[in-house]
Amino acid sequence: MKNKIIPFILLATLFASLIGCDTKATNNNAPTAEPTVEVNLSENATQGTPAGEGTVVLKGIADLVPHSEIIEYVKPKLAEQGIEIVLVSTAADATTNEKLNAGEIDFNYFQHDPYLQSEITANGYDLANAGGIHVEPITAYSDKYDSKEAIPENAVVAIPNDATNEYRALRILELNGFIKLADSAKDSLSASVSDITEFIIPLEIVELDSAQIIPTKADYDFFITNTNKALEAGITSNKLFSEGSDSPYSNIIAVRSEDKDNPAVKALVDALLAEDTQNFIREKYNGAVIPVVK
Repeated sequence: MKNKIIPFILLATLFASLIGCDTKATNNNAPTAEPTVEVNLSENATQGTPAGEGTVVLKGIADLVPHSEIIEYVKPKLAEQGIEIVLVSTAADATTNEKLNAGEIDFNYFQHDPYLQSEITANGYDLANAGGIHVEPITAYSDKYDSKEAIPENAVVAIPNDATNEYRALRILELNGFIKLADSAKDSLSASVSDITEFIIPLEIVELDSAQIIPTKADYDFFITNTNKALEAGITSNKLFSEGSDSPYSNIIAVRSEDKDNPAVKALVDALLAEDTQNFIREKYNGAVIPVVK
């Protein structure tokens, strides 16, 4: 009985080894996937990742509208260059610049340069403006009046109370003949109602957190807010007047200072400033967002 079992075992062993050889050959012929390389930009600020070593991943935070929509538009052309854009959040908050400075993300796209500079001054961040992409002109809207000329004396207007956007709101009130601001406010790009030197048309100005303006808009004769907030809220209020394309408040790509010249960052900015991207912005947002001309 024992003698019959031994040949059977040898035969089974030979069969298993043949199968193993065939499997190994098949695996050796299988294609190898291109690796994805998550690059610490601060370590590659001048060289980037050499071609053929995989995909460069840029992690970022961008506001939902219009920022992330514009980023989504340029993703395919960047992918062709071996650059993958990963948005880890579409809701910027008070910690977004802190996360960028700490290296948790590689860029952010939600703020204008005056705000970035105020953050750098206040917190000692080592961040830089890699390029202005679009302007969200701060705009006056109304559910009660359909033109600037229809606004009566002593109308109540709500404006943002943060330093930068309050200046912008007061500045367009000045440009449209309602008030005069102190020259010092215009020089510093910062103002509050205390910087009003004259009411040409009497107004009651209510200073509010910008997030509260649209939810309470029925309480005012007109209100001034950022167009991205109006777009996100989907409001249909009458547009009365707004900033022009010469606004100094273009929304920017912010990066760590050592990454400003990184090839992948430059490719991102170039894609966002390309003519086809500018046309996309014009057509999609119909003047509510204005592209920066390269």
